[in-house]
Amino acid sequence: MKLILAIIRIAKMSDTKIALSDAGLPSFTAMQVLGRGKGHGDLEKVESVDPELRELISEMPRLKSKRMITLVVTDEKKELAVETIIKANHTGKSGDGKIFILPTNDSIRVRTGETGDLTLD
Repeated sequence: MKLILAIIRIAKMSDTKIALSDAGLPSFTAMQVLGRGKGHGDLEKVESVDPELRELISEMPRLKSKRMITLVVTDEKKELAVETIIKANHTGKSGDGKIFILPTNDSIRVRTGETGDLTLD
């Protein structure tokens, strides 16, 4: 099993949700996150009483709102999940997002006590 973490643009959330569902991967969790990549993006203007302090921090890169999707898939469905997320989110511009793939040892369905790949259906 693999845990997939994908950080995407907020505006692409609906497209991603539909694409994952159409690919047979409807179960995931999404949450709002803040972050920035290596690009500078928009610069934040800081108002401060102290002019020297304002000058030091007035052009710091701003954190941007994003969505983080987490889903656990079988090893066989890892490529499908990654390709689906990329296809739904690729614009070719900075800020398209990142995908992280981590090994997952086990999962347990609380309701039934089932474990492993059985919990992913």
